[in-house]
Amino acid sequence: MKRLLLILLTLGALGGALGYWFFWASPGPGKGPYTLIVEEGSSLGRVAEQLADMGAIPGSAGTYKAMARVFGGRAPIQAGEFEIPAGTGGARVLDILQHGQPVQRLVTIPEGTPSIVVWEKLMQQKLLTGTIPVPEEGSVMPDSYSFKRGESRAALLKRMQDAMSKTLDQLWAKKGPNSVVTSKRDAVILASVVEKETGKASERPMVAGVYSNRVRIGMKLDADPTVIYPITRGKPLGRRILRSELQADNGYNTYARAGLPAGPIANPGRESIAAVLNPAQTQALYFVADGTGGHVFANTLAEHNANVQKWYAIRRQRGEM
Repeated sequence: MKRLLLILLTLGALGGALGYWFFWASPGPGKGPYTLIVEEGSSLGRVAEQLADMGAIPGSAGTYKAMARVFGGRAPIQAGEFEIPAGTGGARVLDILQHGQPVQRLVTIPEGTPSIVVWEKLMQQKLLTGTIPVPEEGSVMPDSYSFKRGESRAALLKRMQDAMSKTLDQLWAKKGPNSVVTSKRDAVILASVVEKETGKASERPMVAGVYSNRVRIGMKLDADPTVIYPITRGKPLGRRILRSELQADNGYNTYARAGLPAGPIANPGRESIAAVLNPAQTQALYFVADGTGGHVFANTLAEHNANVQKWYAIRRQRGEM
């Protein structure tokens, strides 16, 4: 009886040693790397089957599951997409699934992106699923958004739009007395014009101040991007604006009538929205490019005309006129 017990204990110890070697010391299969998608709520058994089917672990799914339960601790397996390098042993595979960082995929919407381009970006992303309509202009908050392989485009777009609603609520609560907008929609409309008129972050409050002054006295905004929007839906025009386009009264063209355009002409970023809600306190009514990527501002038409002539001189030097 003692001899039998000794044999059983020896076999048990040998089995434990083999199990330990199989799970901790044994290298994984040489092929790879492997991409594993773990669905929300997947069991250890289901994940073991996936790993075995793709050849990412030595032995069977059942053996791996048993070894993982004995040697792998009790931390839950995460949902997400994971990259498993070639030759990764069983213990390291489980550690990746329990504690590793799932693959993060990003789609970036730059400030001032029109909704037609947002739609194109999402539709071109092959790892997303489903279809979406072109989102309402001005409804998307520009930012970088992570997504999982197989996530629906509708779900990702909703997160972008929820981010815009949340940002608007936060900024609206800080609206200053110098702002001319009376609704969140108007804030987005004016911010979209500011966004398209300057790519220099430090200028946004000043540009917002100029346009606020114009709105306040009933002066036309005369903003070129509002002329372009009905023609290209916010994409670059790629040529000079025609005289007929400057005269077109289509609800967006701010050369044709005073006030804000009929709707946003892009998806403005947080800083442009903040600028129209708290514009710079200035008497300036005009601005023109200064040749360095920024603008020079003027209080009077005479000052502005002089600045325009300086800009024309710069362009002539560059061979642009």
